[in-house]
Amino acid sequence: MRKVFQAELHQIGEELIEISRLVTEAMRKAAEAFENADIELAEEVIAADARIDFMQNDLDERAIDVLALQGPVARDLRMIVGALRMSASLERMGDLARHVAQLARLRYPEQVIPASIAGTFKELAELDIAISAKVSDLLETRNLELTNDIAAHNARINELHAGVFKAIAASDWDASAPSTVDVTLASRYFERFADHGVSVARKVAYLVTGEWQPTSMME
Repeated sequence: MRKVFQAELHQIGEELIEISRLVTEAMRKAAEAFENADIELAEEVIAADARIDFMQNDLDERAIDVLALQGPVARDLRMIVGALRMSASLERMGDLARHVAQLARLRYPEQVIPASIAGTFKELAELDIAISAKVSDLLETRNLELTNDIAAHNARINELHAGVFKAIAASDWDASAPSTVDVTLASRYFERFADHGVSVARKVAYLVTGEWQPTSMME
């Protein structure tokens, strides 16, 4: 029975890694669709989100079955409960990548973001993709040095996000009302994607160390 239990725990961990890699790919494609007004790529991201949702549901059902049938304690219990919480964050990251793609689809064939602020969003997307990729590596390797990189990327995203609001509040901002709404929403999507990545990283750190890392240490 113990071997079966460990095999189930291993499978849950592997499924988390797979979901995280799908999320990274979703944001990579969503960012490209967003930047280049690529309607076909946007539609691909939107359709593919169903797979992430399905995998999250499957993982959660597996984890709940383990809780009910195996009665895990201590570290194993933390791992299963942590997996449930991490899967929720990863699923939300997939949703946010889908939202970015939906903005691209909504404004096609036009660009979502005015040229004056396009560079900021390019950097936001690159940082989000980097965070997501490092989260996948962290889930696989449990190398906590990766949390430092994730925290640094998140801090920069917070700076850029604040800069977006300063830009649209400036006296020389002349974009239309719909464009301003798009900028505001897109910035929020990219910022929240990173926040969920940080949340996953904190949970992995807790599983490794047994100590809960204060949110301030990851900002």
